[in-house]
Amino acid sequence: MTDPSRTKRFAGVDIGTLTCRLLIADLLIDQRLIEVRSERRILRLGEGVDQTKRLRVAAMDRVVQCLKEWHEIINVFQVDAAVVVATSAVRDAENRDEFLDRLKHEAGFEVELISGEEEARRTMLGIRSGLPIGVTDVLALDIGGGSTEFILERPGQKPIVRSIDIGVVRLCERLLHHDPPTDEEVSQAREWAAKKTRAAVADMSNYQTATFVGTAGTITSLAAMAQKLPTYEPTRIHNYQLQLRTIQDLEQTLLIRKQTDRAGLPGLESGREEVIAAGAIIIRTIMEVLGQSTVLVSDLGLREGVLIDLAIRGR
Repeated sequence: MTDPSRTKRFAGVDIGTLTCRLLIADLLIDQRLIEVRSERRILRLGEGVDQTKRLRVAAMDRVVQCLKEWHEIINVFQVDAAVVVATSAVRDAENRDEFLDRLKHEAGFEVELISGEEEARRTMLGIRSGLPIGVTDVLALDIGGGSTEFILERPGQKPIVRSIDIGVVRLCERLLHHDPPTDEEVSQAREWAAKKTRAAVADMSNYQTATFVGTAGTITSLAAMAQKLPTYEPTRIHNYQLQLRTIQDLEQTLLIRKQTDRAGLPGLESGREEVIAAGAIIIRTIMEVLGQSTVLVSDLGLREGVLIDLAIRGR
């Protein structure tokens, strides 16, 4: 018989609109995850989906090749179970079945296509696993490539989850057509983000009393830039207090530069030059609408939540 108390090893893959992420981790008895192997690649699966409602062949090729490589890595680490989830870009694509079929037959993965609400629920599982002691009520924000999720969660109460169709890739493709963006484009982007934010929190009572927590690439990148980190350091990113004033300064630094001139800015991950300005616009606008002066940065999110959820379901 299998010993139920032993450490189990799980693998999770998050296929995002902009980035794909792999995490292989051991789950301890107390539900803590100990990372064994992790990777992330900016593959832009969702490029063009906002306009065409279709995944491009080249984008699908990139992700299929990546997951073929990750399948081999997962096999080497002999995991107890693995799960792969797909989010906004695949949800929105008319040819999603073709893509999911390719992943099954070419990469060997059955992919779970999750809703925005389910994405938010699992993201919160990841966030909760790494919050500082004493943090209970949480208003979490997950800015993705194609969508953004708001999750208000208080112990003993049903979470309120809202997913809106605004993300860094979608914003770039819909409104930010110049490099750098024009003042008019930035104004339109702020207006759109503000309108979506107000709608998302309209029925969230007393959200101001909850700890505001942000996860995913935009927020972690801005935290790295704020500290001018030469390389990404999770321990310096996780639970970092990122100030609105700092975000406003970084946004201006990004908006006056062309994409090529953003490359090499301290803390900015290679491949994120095109979308980081859009991300800064989104987080700045959301914080101003919500009246938040600080966001607590979480380096944990959907990727970790997927594994925790897998472990819970496997009990």
